[in-house]
Amino acid sequence: MTGRGIVLLALCGALLLAAPMVADRYVLSVLTTVLWFAYVGQAWNVMMGFSGLLSLGHALYVGLGAYASAALFVHFGIGPWAGMWVAMLAATAAGCFIGFLGFRFGVRGVHFALLTIAFAEVARIGFDHLQWFGGSGGFFIPVAGDAGNDLLNLRGSPELFYYVILALVLAALALSRVLLHSRLGYQWLAVREEPEAAEAVGVDLFRARIAAVAVSSALTALGGVFQAFYFNNLFPEQVFSMGRSIEIILPAIVGGIGTLIGPILGAFILTPLGELLTFLIEVTGFDLPGLKQLFYGVALVVIVVYRPDGVWPWLAARLGLVRRPGEDA
Repeated sequence: MTGRGIVLLALCGALLLAAPMVADRYVLSVLTTVLWFAYVGQAWNVMMGFSGLLSLGHALYVGLGAYASAALFVHFGIGPWAGMWVAMLAATAAGCFIGFLGFRFGVRGVHFALLTIAFAEVARIGFDHLQWFGGSGGFFIPVAGDAGNDLLNLRGSPELFYYVILALVLAALALSRVLLHSRLGYQWLAVREEPEAAEAVGVDLFRARIAAVAVSSALTALGGVFQAFYFNNLFPEQVFSMGRSIEIILPAIVGGIGTLIGPILGAFILTPLGELLTFLIEVTGFDLPGLKQLFYGVALVVIVVYRPDGVWPWLAARLGLVRRPGEDA
């Protein structure tokens, strides 16, 4: 990345840090949602963008992380920062089990994606009947009220949650960059581009793919922990839904799969446009079933047709933010 790109990213970071000082509660909630989708989009990008593994069931890891941490907090009083390790472990175990089934038995491509959907649906049905987790009636975390900000238990003001999710986005961005330029990252790239050639030069395809699934599922579960304590309620039909999995992958697709900034940019494009559409529906009263989903579908088709590599590679090249075409951004 050029010096201009670094300066621009630093400026954007400074603006995000200062946003709560000028934004009202609604704008802050939208920014928090944007950053959440940027974070989980980055987590999904580790699987698809870095190693070429298509997952359409990432809501599974969000749900496992959310329910595990929430249940530990409600039933045993274990705070989210301790509970997140159990949440991440549960999601990683589930992801590795799915990966083991897929990779050992040669389930690849679209068929592997269908396998991830199947496990997310099994989890949705299962949690719908588990009363210890609230069942279909929902699982609720007590609201802190006016007790002030409690970072240890993730209880507090919208500003507190905003800065927590911003920190998670920056941490995920830094981790992704380290992984991408590590030995494991180069193995992922080889597996994504030419798996047969990678195996011929000594790359263990199974271990490399399992590592990608483990990292991606663990990071996504952490996003689930945040979601649970931010909204204070969980419903299986929402948390594990196919629609949530699609929302997770869209930022990376729109911004640029396999890039570092793509999922973040994609989230800043899609979520505000979705909020604008919701506002226009409320103002005009013109509400049709599935209108928002139709909007996302049209946006995705436009991006795929006109910017198949995503918005970020095109934007970075136009603004001179990369040293040469094809260089990682």
